[in-house]
Amino acid sequence: MGQFSGGCYLSCGILVFLGLQVPATLGRGSRGEALQHGPSGTLPHFLEEPDDAYIVKSNPIKLQCQAQPALQIFFKCNGEWVHQSQHMSQERTDLGTGLKIREVMINVSRQQVEDFHGPEDYWCLCVAWSHLGTSKSRKATVRIAYLRKNFEQDPQGIEVPLKGMIVLHCRPPEGVPVAEVDWLKNEESVNSDGIIDTRADHNLIISEARLSDSGNYTCLASNIVAKRRSTTATVVVYVNGGWSLWTDWSLCNVRCGRGVQKRSRTCTNPAPLNGGTFCEGMSVQKSTCNTLCPVDGGWGEWTEWTVCSAECERQRSRDCTAPEPKHGGRLCDGAALATHNCTGGLCTQNRKLLHDVKPQGVEGSSDVALYSGLAAGVVTVVVLIVAVTLYRKNQSEYGVDVIDSSALTGGFQSFSFKTSRQGNPLLINSSMQPDLTVSRTYTSPMCFQDSIDKELMAERSLLDPLPDLKVKGQSSFMVSLGVAERAEYHAMSHPQTFPRGMAPDYSGVTVEATLGRREKSLFMRHAPLISTRPPHKTTGVFGHAGGRLVVPNTGISLLVPHGGIAEDTTWEMYMIINQEDSCTVSDEGQEILLSPEVTYGPPGLDLSCPIAMTIAHCAEVAADNWTIRLKRQIQDNKWEEVMSVDEESASCYCLLEAQSCHLLLERPGRYALVGEPLSQEAAKRLRLAVFGSPDTCNPLAFTLRVYCVDDTPHAFQEVAVGERSRGGRLLEEPKTLLFRRNTFSLQVSIQDVPQLLWSIKPFTTCQEFSFSQVWASNQRPLQCAFSLERYSHSSSQLSCKISIRQVKGQEQILQVYTPVESEKGVVPFLAQSDCTVTSQTGSRAFKIPLSIRQRICATFDTANAKGKDWQLLAQKLHIDRNLCYFACQESPSAVILSLWEAQHQDSGDLDSLASALEEIGKVQSTTLVCSHEELDTEFT
Repeated sequence: MGQFSGGCYLSCGILVFLGLQVPATLGRGSRGEALQHGPSGTLPHFLEEPDDAYIVKSNPIKLQCQAQPALQIFFKCNGEWVHQSQHMSQERTDLGTGLKIREVMINVSRQQVEDFHGPEDYWCLCVAWSHLGTSKSRKATVRIAYLRKNFEQDPQGIEVPLKGMIVLHCRPPEGVPVAEVDWLKNEESVNSDGIIDTRADHNLIISEARLSDSGNYTCLASNIVAKRRSTTATVVVYVNGGWSLWTDWSLCNVRCGRGVQKRSRTCTNPAPLNGGTFCEGMSVQKSTCNTLCPVDGGWGEWTEWTVCSAECERQRSRDCTAPEPKHGGRLCDGAALATHNCTGGLCTQNRKLLHDVKPQGVEGSSDVALYSGLAAGVVTVVVLIVAVTLYRKNQSEYGVDVIDSSALTGGFQSFSFKTSRQGNPLLINSSMQPDLTVSRTYTSPMCFQDSIDKELMAERSLLDPLPDLKVKGQSSFMVSLGVAERAEYHAMSHPQTFPRGMAPDYSGVTVEATLGRREKSLFMRHAPLISTRPPHKTTGVFGHAGGRLVVPNTGISLLVPHGGIAEDTTWEMYMIINQEDSCTVSDEGQEILLSPEVTYGPPGLDLSCPIAMTIAHCAEVAADNWTIRLKRQIQDNKWEEVMSVDEESASCYCLLEAQSCHLLLERPGRYALVGEPLSQEAAKRLRLAVFGSPDTCNPLAFTLRVYCVDDTPHAFQEVAVGERSRGGRLLEEPKTLLFRRNTFSLQVSIQDVPQLLWSIKPFTTCQEFSFSQVWASNQRPLQCAFSLERYSHSSSQLSCKISIRQVKGQEQILQVYTPVESEKGVVPFLAQSDCTVTSQTGSRAFKIPLSIRQRICATFDTANAKGKDWQLLAQKLHIDRNLCYFACQESPSAVILSLWEAQHQDSGDLDSLASALEEIGKVQSTTLVCSHEELDTEFT
């Protein structure tokens, strides 16, 4: 309203002004008009027009214009005149033309622009008057400048291969005026050149990526108001690995016959960089090779003698052709030509032959010499016979007496050597009176870690004087001293060695060894090939001294602590691995069996302290994705939960490790570990193995059998025994795969089969196990087979890959490279040797000597002022969970040490215990360094 009324007043003023000026102008005449408006008079001409402007924050802007000749200039904004009071004008005369130039300026505030509501932006223009009329300038728009904070599109990080295209998109925030876009790389401006292109649509494009193009890119938007930065986009230019050229084939690894040669290549052309993929394929190639064996030359038959020549000689020859030397073989030794005097040296002086001339004296002298030689020979033989007889008669008084003492005690095989009678020159000191009642026993466990070599090496001085002692046993042990005397060792059974109902069978077992000063190996076993299944039950008789019971090759053992059985009492204990299907897991939940079902007994077993049982499992426990429970079988083949591994209980104790679980139990029975997955990331370990064997029906066929079993020693032992019975060969080291609970199946496929040499049955190259088959296998092996057939007998090698992968999960590759036909005399596959004696009793069953164990218990079972009691011992041994169980025991320290024994039964390393005791300050670590021969030494 103000602008409108101001406009009316201005119009009236202009009309009054023009009415007053016109008479005066007419009175002045034509000369005055020419001076004011130029020679001919023109409309106003704008020298400067108002420009578009932006209001930044709250600062007003100025609009101005100039015109000549102009009597008056006024602004008109949004169709309305601007009040005269708001105009700032000035007038000047152009010195060149003498014309008046008028300049007008107004201010426009932010409030004025915000208050305007129209179909278009706020605008202003200038109107200039002269005698001939008016002129209008261009419209100038006035807008409020701004720039929003958020980008409409931020650039995204990208990974591209070398020489690939990089495209980074950027849409700046909305703003007035429109924001300009610049790109920053590592906080430095990016210049557009022939390689990097920043286009009008604000995108950054690099047509061929270089390694130097890797970096952090930022889109920078700016206008007159502010600058805005986008999120940083990381660009990685990676290089995929490439194989180098193959090296030359190596020399054949054998000097004679059939061998293997190989060549290699490296993933360095180029090497993978910035996360690029590694080269696919094999880095090593192997090929069979045949090296021609050298053939030494041999002489052929002699030719007939030639006719006697004029020189009274005859000759014969032979050739080195039976056989001829080949491939670097040696030439024949000896002469190829033989010469002989054909007249016995009798020739006439004129070189005539004397075949018929034989003097009588010559024949007589030859007969005398012949008879004399025969007589001398007979006398020599008689003298030698007499001498040998006398020598043997004297030596019989000093024979070697080897007394039989090969008793087997406590599951150990013992060898006893007693000193011989006085005067034997082979003894260390024959002048000393030997004690025939004392013998030295060398003992070695038959199933456990210790070796007979340790104690034999400790008494090496006893064996040094014996020149070449050999021990050989096949149901008996033969001791040979040199090549003369021999004595037998008969295996005798100790009445308390074996549990009731068990008798060891040593038939077919051959043990050979050579004991001497320069022998490196004192004992070497040749394990027999036995096709029977390994026993799944083991028993042992235990008393007050305690002991250990082991099911061979299954990862399952039982430790009976010292003092657990009352004195003067023995128990025949057993462990059994259940092979039958049972309802261990509940039908309602999602539990699966993670370990074998193990039974220990007998049911009425009465112990004063818990036993320690170790069970192998197949759960991946690195992450907390499982709820693992211990279950025990009750009546009617039903199972009850004993405890959860993560919970505390006063009835039993569970120490869960990566591959096994150590249990402290007090009630005999059947136990098993079951697991319930908490998420799809839960996984169990599978052991993968590939076996192979020729087809007995088709000599050109070869079968590959792939096994997927739960990763427990017991489950894999079943596969090993089965393959050993059918003559299978283990073709690749078994590998482990994590099978996750993501409901996806397991695929097994065969790859890289030489198509020109081998054929495979159609539709069998890829086989699949469903998720439920694998996840709920419950220790049962899964098997698939690939049947291949070679085109000819000349294809003696099979090379391929076996890919085992879980869909959307892990993958393992088993590389197969094997001869098709088994070499004669080579055992195709041999599982771990079976044991018939699987128990240890007494001090040898424990790693901690009894005296040290007793001293530790006496020290830590009673709390003192410093707090160094059994709880601190448990903490230092990393057994600091569920301490309420130990608090309920009569001797908490003894139970803790039993658990430590079970945990370290394989390593047998006392360092961790010594370190814990040293930290507590009770003992010095050096005191615990005691040899196995000093197990009963007092701990000082």
